[in-house]
Amino acid sequence: MMRVKVKDVMTTHVVSVNGSTPFKDVAEVLIAHSVSAVPVVDGEGHVIGVISEADLLRKEQFKEQYYREGYQPPLRSRLRHRLTEKNHSIKDTAHGDTAAELMTSPAVTIPPGASVVSAIRLMDQHGVKRLPVVDAEGILIGIISRQDMLRVFVRSDTQIAKEVRDDVVGNSLWLETSQIEVEVWQGIVTLTGWTTRRSDAAIVVAMARRVHGVVDVVDRLEWGEDDTSRWGRK
Repeated sequence: MMRVKVKDVMTTHVVSVNGSTPFKDVAEVLIAHSVSAVPVVDGEGHVIGVISEADLLRKEQFKEQYYREGYQPPLRSRLRHRLTEKNHSIKDTAHGDTAAELMTSPAVTIPPGASVVSAIRLMDQHGVKRLPVVDAEGILIGIISRQDMLRVFVRSDTQIAKEVRDDVVGNSLWLETSQIEVEVWQGIVTLTGWTTRRSDAAIVVAMARRVHGVVDVVDRLEWGEDDTSRWGRK
């Protein structure tokens, strides 16, 4: 997971609105594209905020119009809206008519070179499901969602096995690679064979766990010398 970057899984076809986009048009964009939020950009593509269902739910107009059409925002958005109504310290945007007046700003963004793990932590920290991806100038180049990050785990067993054999076992110059076999089923890597030292086996297992798409590693490696017993000595 640490090796996978945001740019590897982000969506480059991004739906966005500008600051002058009317309230109704923003609502229609969210519904038409089945997204819970969209970035708000200026004329040069810089991200200046994010507008979400929670922002729109502050307006009774949104609820009245779209509830009649059978639209039901996700429970999380409805709960966040209720909490916002009770928190008087949050700016009241209920009277806003454009994206710029309704959006949450500044936007929580992430660079394309950040790790997927960083994106997960940032989403959890701010309670959001997607992050605009921006370049060094703050210009929108993509978006990453929780669904995008699930792609990390949908690599084929063949792809995973090849990477473990070539990049983990094959590049371990201190090992006799012919002594280690790699099998993968449903993302679970099974390592069998023999290494000279127990520490070598532990390193291979740890490195295999870091290959993206790996769900778990079954360690069936045997070793000749238990050199780890020396680590606890003072």
